[in-house]
Amino acid sequence: MAHTLYLVRHGEQLDAEHGVDDGPLSPRGQRQARLIADRLGGVPFDNVWHSPLQRAEQTALIMSEHLPALDPKPSALLFDCVPTGYSPQMPHNFEPFFNSVTEDEVEAGRAQMSDAVAEFLTPSRATTHDLLITHNFVIAWFVREAMDAPEWRWAGLNQAHAGLTIIRFKAGRLPELVAYNDLGHLPVELRTGVNDPQPY
Repeated sequence: MAHTLYLVRHGEQLDAEHGVDDGPLSPRGQRQARLIADRLGGVPFDNVWHSPLQRAEQTALIMSEHLPALDPKPSALLFDCVPTGYSPQMPHNFEPFFNSVTEDEVEAGRAQMSDAVAEFLTPSRATTHDLLITHNFVIAWFVREAMDAPEWRWAGLNQAHAGLTIIRFKAGRLPELVAYNDLGHLPVELRTGVNDPQPY
């Protein structure tokens, strides 16, 4: 019996480089969503949730158009958030980002991710396959949690648009990170959302 969690970051957002907080997918983001749907076409999903933000909701909609068996539902536990403040163990170049985040935002992010871990990162008594369409920081926190890494270590774990991360849970065993930021379904020109060019 295993609970397998498939974590997908939303496709590229239109005009995100201009500081727009949320919005529809770019044409490239729409292509990314179609390709991740093709990649996951053989998985018998039991549940599909997505962040309520438009870029994640549209990714879920495009995926469900290609995979009619999907029935995506919004979950506030998958909103984009910042789950911790700056830690001295982080690289110093992270400080400007964290200086722009308020204590209230960090407190809300920490509470949200605590609830999200309790809701989604659990073993199951049956074989289940769940899909979460969410955001980079949320996926980074889930990976950190599954690996039992220090809290600050989520920072710097980056997932590309429509990248795929898979975590498997079996009762009585440690969580298994099956895949992280897998981009095999995306041609090189569609590997966006991370700072460094992605390898072939």
